[in-house]
This record gives sequence, structure tokens and C-alpha cells, in this order.
Amino acid sequence: MSLMTILLQAATDQAANFSMSHAGGAIGAGLAAIGAGIGIGQIGRGAVESIARQPEAINDIRANMILTAAFVEGVALFAVIAGILAVLK
Repeated sequence: MSLMTILLQAATDQAANFSMSHAGGAIGAGLAAIGAGIGIGQIGRGAVESIARQPEAINDIRANMILTAAFVEGVALFAVIAGILAVLK
């Protein structure tokens, strides 16, 4: 049984009080968390490569990396909270 079939059955089941907005919220929260993980991984990879090329700029690169990762985490937190609120609605 495919995932889409299971989600559609759950969405049409009135006894479970489950709707497509609940499924969309759950999927959205998961995608936000996955996207944030990928984004922070890319930031870290770029910082390590930059430090390897220019070791004398380690402090500037590290500061920018931490600031950018914090912004990504903040946006991901809002997205996960919005997804969870859609599930709980």
C-alpha cells in the first residue's frame, strides 16, 4: 500500500476526525525540518571549504556561518510550528 493511499484513506475517515489539512501540516513540518538540516549542512560544508582555502579568515568565516545557521534555524522553527498548528487545528 502506498503512502498516498494511506494518507487519502486517513483523510476520508470521518471517525478518526482527520483531514487533508492535518496531513499537509504534518508533511510541511517534516519538510521544513529536513530542509533546515540540508541548509545548515550546506552552510557548514561551505565554511569548512572556505577555511581550508583561507585559514587566516577563520574568525570571520565562523562568525558568518553561525549567524547564517541561526537565521535558517529561526525560519525552520516558524515553519515547523506552523505545520504543527495545522495538525492540531
